Amino acid sequence: MNTLPAYSGARISGCWALRADGSGGGEGSLDRLLPSISTSLSPRKRTTSQCKSEPPLLRTSKRTIYTAGRPPWYNEHGTQSKEAFVIGLCGGSASGKTTVARKIIEALDVPWVVLLSMDSFYKVLTAEQQLLAANNDYNFDHPDAFDFSLLVHTLRKLKQGKSVKIPVYDFNTHGRQKEWKTVYGASVIIFEGIMSFADKELLKLLDMKIFVDTDSDIRLVRRLRRDITERGRDIEGVIKQYNKFVKPAFEQYIEPTMRLADIVVPRGGGNMVAIDLIVQHVHSQLEERKLRWDMAALASAHQAQPLPQTLSVLESTPQVRGMHTIIRNKETSRDEFIFYSKRLMRLLIERARSFLPSQVHIVQTPQGEDYEGRTFHGKRITGVSILRAGETMEPALRAVCKDVRIGKILIQTNQDTGEPELHYLRLPKDISEDHVILMDCTVSTGAAAMMAIRVLLDHDAQEDKILLVSLLMAEMGVHSVAYAFPQVKIITTAVDKKVNDLFHIIPGIGNFGDRYFGTDAPPDWSDDDMDEPSC
Repeated sequence: MNTLPAYSGARISGCWALRADGSGGGEGSLDRLLPSISTSLSPRKRTTSQCKSEPPLLRTSKRTIYTAGRPPWYNEHGTQSKEAFVIGLCGGSASGKTTVARKIIEALDVPWVVLLSMDSFYKVLTAEQQLLAANNDYNFDHPDAFDFSLLVHTLRKLKQGKSVKIPVYDFNTHGRQKEWKTVYGASVIIFEGIMSFADKELLKLLDMKIFVDTDSDIRLVRRLRRDITERGRDIEGVIKQYNKFVKPAFEQYIEPTMRLADIVVPRGGGNMVAIDLIVQHVHSQLEERKLRWDMAALASAHQAQPLPQTLSVLESTPQVRGMHTIIRNKETSRDEFIFYSKRLMRLLIERARSFLPSQVHIVQTPQGEDYEGRTFHGKRITGVSILRAGETMEPALRAVCKDVRIGKILIQTNQDTGEPELHYLRLPKDISEDHVILMDCTVSTGAAAMMAIRVLLDHDAQEDKILLVSLLMAEMGVHSVAYAFPQVKIITTAVDKKVNDLFHIIPGIGNFGDRYFGTDAPPDWSDDDMDEPSC
């Protein structure tokens, strides 16, 4: 666990920085960190769901934060370099935890953040508990009301950079909605809830623990404003509920965990001094972890190595060679470029189709004779194009594979960091048993292809059922993909040996998307760059 030793135990400009092993006692001094439930404590009434599906982004004054996650930092082995940095936010109801989280996100100014709310992890109530809840006799403010097992499992996977399914809890039905939302890992994960510090295993996953300490009168005023304006309740009812349910729960279960915090933030989101200190520490941790895409390592990892056996290159017949001559020629018109590119794509997809599993199938001919043929032996075929250029291969796939399902992925390279970033994703449902044909027209470093494969694996696609098809690849990209994902089959029409300092394939084909769609390439374009989707 990382702390702020320089500020430990001292009040610094309105912010307490406390060690978890400070005067309040450590983790081992508690039995699951909390005392047992008192029989006199009544439940807190909830009238509406507080776990609505959040939008996948947060727009700040500086940039758009992609809160659906997806860490771009994969090394040449195709694995995440370091685990994500997890911040735990705890505090009483209406203390301003969400406001603090958003202020931290905006001040951090990093593009990939996950916001995880504890409200998503309330347990599904039994029939007996449903009756208690209907009569306001079920205690939603006790730790046993939360599914800590699922919560710990989910946060652990997110910390490892894996995708997870997050339940959406509905307080009207006291159950989980049928559709869960998919969230990916990220550079920073912020987890907030009233019981964020109430489980030993959960505490082990938190790299920084923050307690938002807001005056009880302010929290009461916030609850009054919220419950009267949003829930149509009267003042007397809100005050009665606060005194009977909320205040005792805070004193018994939430406030005692303040001593476990690394930092206590008085006044919530208005305390920018405290937030600035937190942001400085997180920045230093991210710098130490060096969560960056290392192009140099990727380029040098497989020099002088023979091409992998998982690679299949279309035979360089005079016909194939002639089509390459035309599309590589910078003087070729756009119409000619499109025509011969489509011809190559059709041959490429036909070649890829031959690697799909088949089985013997006997049919009867019109002459009444048996013919021993073959037929596809699998559940389904799904095509996934890496936008924008990969989208041009979809017609060829549809012409070869009848009733194929199509998905799309948009991955762009951040020009400031050189890191691939996932910006758009639309996949068919349940691809776990499908044979997936991943399409991209050119692959130079393999960065975009590797991230796309990681996304497919996140959605339970099987590595040995993924085929990466590309019109042109560089040896560097072939090695990178094959080393990271040795079971993925790679099919292309040609492999060029070199990649220059700008990661352009040499001799190459130019920017395929711009030549195909008739747009102008920026001066610093890369063969792995993807532009906005044309759909």
